[in-house]
Amino acid sequence: MRVFNLFIKRMMDFLGSLIGIIIISPILIIIALSIKLTSKGPVFFKQERLGKNGKVFKILKFRTMVVNAEKIGSGLFVKTESDNRITKIGKVLRATSLDELPQLWNVVTGDMSLVGPRPPVPHHPYKYEDYSDFQRKRFEMKPGMTGLTQVTVRNSVSWDERIPIDVKYIETFNIWLDIKILFKTLQKLFKRESIYTHNNVIGTEKSSNIN
Repeated sequence: MRVFNLFIKRMMDFLGSLIGIIIISPILIIIALSIKLTSKGPVFFKQERLGKNGKVFKILKFRTMVVNAEKIGSGLFVKTESDNRITKIGKVLRATSLDELPQLWNVVTGDMSLVGPRPPVPHHPYKYEDYSDFQRKRFEMKPGMTGLTQVTVRNSVSWDERIPIDVKYIETFNIWLDIKILFKTLQKLFKRESIYTHNNVIGTEKSSNIN
């Protein structure tokens, strides 16, 4: 049954993300032009992340900060939306999570899923080999654009406290759970919530990413 669910999940991921890219392509083009015309640098931001079984891949996002932001000011830390490294367009993109849309391509290529644990950077908060056996269970499935943690606690708890929720998702996974999470994610998009928490660091979650 689980194998069947995983097969359906991949089909849903591929078709859903591909159709999604086609439908929202006008929005993607407008965002890309806005970034290009208002700040110097590339339209997209790529960053290495830990995927399934610790495999490193490059996540794709719209650039929301100035080039080489991690080498300016507070470095890896992004604590508030007033961080002057965030571009004007970037503030809007981060607040609405529109900067995450390019990850639909990560889903098409198979590095990510629509639903799953969010992927951390390879070196923070831990290297893959430094996670305990229990914690490594969160890497048994592909990382997602959204997940159980994002529709429950989001950034209100620490990374270590999010891991058991990710593991719970892995252990109880089924297609209906994915569908529920996707619907809850859509609901949350219409609610303005702060994506910043104190002392967040690049790569652990959306709010803590340098881009």
